[in-house]
Amino acid sequence: MRLLAHGIGVVRDLPVPAAYFFVGAFVVLVVSFILLGVLWRRPLLESHSGGRLLPRRLSALALSRALRLVLKTFAVGVFVLTLTTALFGTTIELLNFAPTFVYVIFWLGVPLLSMIFGNVWSVLSPWRAIADATVWLLERGGREARPVLEWSGRWGRYPAAGALFAFVALELAHPRPAYPRTLAIAIALYSYWALAGMAVYGRDAWTRYGEGFAVAFGLLARIAPFTVRDGRIAVRWPFTGLAGTDPVRGTLVFIAVLLGSTSFDGFSRTSNWQNLIGNIQADLADSSQRTVDLAITLVNVTGLAVFVALVALTYMVAVGLAAQLGRARRSLVPDFVLPLVPIAAAYLVAHYFTLFLIQGQFIITLVSDPFGEGWDLLGTADFAPNLAIVSPETVWYVQVAALVVGHVAGLAIAHDRAVAVFDDRVAALEAQFPMLALMVLYTLGGMWLLTRG
Repeated sequence: MRLLAHGIGVVRDLPVPAAYFFVGAFVVLVVSFILLGVLWRRPLLESHSGGRLLPRRLSALALSRALRLVLKTFAVGVFVLTLTTALFGTTIELLNFAPTFVYVIFWLGVPLLSMIFGNVWSVLSPWRAIADATVWLLERGGREARPVLEWSGRWGRYPAAGALFAFVALELAHPRPAYPRTLAIAIALYSYWALAGMAVYGRDAWTRYGEGFAVAFGLLARIAPFTVRDGRIAVRWPFTGLAGTDPVRGTLVFIAVLLGSTSFDGFSRTSNWQNLIGNIQADLADSSQRTVDLAITLVNVTGLAVFVALVALTYMVAVGLAAQLGRARRSLVPDFVLPLVPIAAAYLVAHYFTLFLIQGQFIITLVSDPFGEGWDLLGTADFAPNLAIVSPETVWYVQVAALVVGHVAGLAIAHDRAVAVFDDRVAALEAQFPMLALMVLYTLGGMWLLTRG
């Protein structure tokens, strides 16, 4: 089901010539850079990242143990339903609950929730809920639940980057990523990775460094205007959670996987890539289907890895030039890696929001008949999704707005960090020129991908 695997919204009939959008985005970035340099002379974001605490009663209600228990139980129930339908439900992908839930509701919905409400995955993760329940049972039985090994931190977020790459490789490289039985195997393997990691290294350590989705949603949650501080909910300006430095190893690689996978998804829809896949199929016409599928998968995985590497490489070049211009005596990667997060978020929104709005409606039908057996458990089996919920013009405007806002936010976060790192204001401005070039490259590249397909 390629619709689920590739959700990039492509618009051919643009409301105005495409050049206007490209020039407009370029002008917005340059003007933003100038205004930042003139008006933003001292660090502002990090000092406001803590936010303002909400009233105790409201925080106590939202963070109550009872509510967390309900949400965790719900999450485990949905997880069991997803795995069960993938294993035993119909193999017709559009009629099975699991593919739509995994690739649309989970993979696209949870990031949106995270960017709006904060780290919701901390209570919606079924693997964390299972681990918490296991620890509770052990302790109730008088046994001490301790990790097998102590997490040294040497590997940083590299394990999470590997886990996330495996998921996006399934989504974007496999010939049939939404085939329910294939999806069931993937869910089982990832569940083993998540639960075994928590058992070996502890729940908190593995959630922070090894569980790919937890790391991804945690980074995106730093965009949100809500956070938890001192056991209470705090309200802050959006994006302030991304201020400061992030010295954890592997963060750049992880964000490169997140950003590069979305970029490759767009590029894989272009005629050039489709022609390459077609040529491979033609050359292997006399081979078995398994051989053809393996060859296509390997080519797609290679393309995915190249895009991830390109994101990391262009970033390293920009940061290296910034260090030279600012005469820094150390690596600036930890200081300027977090500005990539709003860019990754912008690509997610721009490429997939149409898939979420359109294909996401089908979950209303699927919850009544999750196994594809013709049931109507909740009375929603006859629900008719609105496939024209947004116009092509609206799609294009939302996509461009997401890309521009994300890159301007990244530019502002990078500038805020620059004026904190460099004592000399001129050096801080000069060091930001490579970052501006990087933002322009990512913005125009993202817009170009949206015009292809």
